[in-house]
Amino acid sequence: MSTSETLTVGTAREPEPEPAPKSHRRKGGSSWGRALRRDWQLYSLAVLPLLFFLIFRYAPMIGNVIAFRKFEPGGNLFGEEWVGLRYVKLFLNDPTFWNVFTNTLILGGLTLLFCFPLPIVLALLLNEVRRRALQRFLQSVTYLPHFLSIVIVAGLVMQITSIDGPINAFLGYIGSEKISFIQDPDWFRTIYVGSEVWQTVGWGTILYLAALTTIDDQLYEAARMDGAGRWRQIWHVTLPGIRPTAVTLLILNIGTFMAVGFEKVFLLYNPLTYPTADVISTYVYRMGLEASNFSYAAAIGLFEALVGLVLILSANVISRRTVGTSLW
Repeated sequence: MSTSETLTVGTAREPEPEPAPKSHRRKGGSSWGRALRRDWQLYSLAVLPLLFFLIFRYAPMIGNVIAFRKFEPGGNLFGEEWVGLRYVKLFLNDPTFWNVFTNTLILGGLTLLFCFPLPIVLALLLNEVRRRALQRFLQSVTYLPHFLSIVIVAGLVMQITSIDGPINAFLGYIGSEKISFIQDPDWFRTIYVGSEVWQTVGWGTILYLAALTTIDDQLYEAARMDGAGRWRQIWHVTLPGIRPTAVTLLILNIGTFMAVGFEKVFLLYNPLTYPTADVISTYVYRMGLEASNFSYAAAIGLFEALVGLVLILSANVISRRTVGTSLW
């Protein structure tokens, strides 16, 4: 080995200094500013929705303080004096409240039981229709009730179920006694849930039909090659494909479980049907606006909101741990 080779091998190469890490703080801030200046037209579209939620959703939350203060009309906007949990104890010891709470749970449960799975079934049926013209016609027919106002729907229900309505006319034709449906407490839940199904099921299929279009056709082809029929394909391909959408909508429906539709109940019920029709929202309306007991009504409304929050958080955790899909 020559002397030059010995020096080359024996001499250690000095490590090159590493470049200093670049700071991304200024770059990130400037990139956000550039994006805002570049797409300000798009960001401006969010101004009105944000203002809506700020004014009509978040700002009214300040008024919940009257649930813990004695409020008198014409006095201080946030109540005259601090009373703590006085109104909470009042409604918890009120038998009428628990009857209303039970009605809310029953109506909410029945609505969820029927109005959640039926759009899935209807979407699967519409997906099986091969003629596009017929499919679009059926979709239009099922969507139409959603665009009717609740006042019109309530009026139709009252006319159909009245003593002189078509249902009682048919009962009289077959020799049965006429039934005063709208005054009978036992029939109110059936009428309410039936009208809710008629009005909302068709519109609820939109998201499921959109989810069905995202399923890869190769999965159906592979299932057919394995000998799967239509039912097997629906069970093993279609339903797993729309499961994330279904779970998301289920969590949202559970979150609004306690918020049974005030408008429809208010338009359909009467003092004769209070035992089964009176729900928390209508009870709060009567206590707050008719009886002018605003603090008591605010305490009940806050309790309803807390129950809804617990329900949606619990449903989200259970969904994430069982099926791996959740809102957050």
